[in-house]
Amino acid sequence: MAKTLKGRCLCGATTFTATPKDMEFGACHCGMCRHWSGGVFMSVDCGDTVRFDDDSHLGRYRGTPWGERLFCKQCGSSLVWQTQDGQFQQVSVHAFDNPDDFKLTHEVFHDRKPGNYAFANDTRKMTEAEIFALFAPPEGGPAA
Repeated sequence: MAKTLKGRCLCGATTFTATPKDMEFGACHCGMCRHWSGGVFMSVDCGDTVRFDDDSHLGRYRGTPWGERLFCKQCGSSLVWQTQDGQFQQVSVHAFDNPDDFKLTHEVFHDRKPGNYAFANDTRKMTEAEIFALFAPPEGGPAA
């Protein structure tokens, strides 16, 4: 049974609840996530369940035709990557109150990972082409 969890940014100005699809998280190695988060963006699939208690400190950055990044405007914490329609939300695992409850199971944009680090966990690894096939709008079609 899915359980709703609480999370927040570094300064506490932006708090939220979300219901993870499972207790697994993934790591994104794409250049945008590395620049945005200052490292690897590690996130939990929460479907469309993220609810902010007060979104007055919430910033949005639309970096692609289909995705946007949500962050705290007060402290700069990277919180959520989501499709622009909000139907697919990836929440920073470390924004949750108890990140130890989650297990690292997959890595995306693995072919874009710099060579100066690697995870010891046995994970499913997906390439840029595999991810774009999942999220990019069909050629000639509208963006999500």
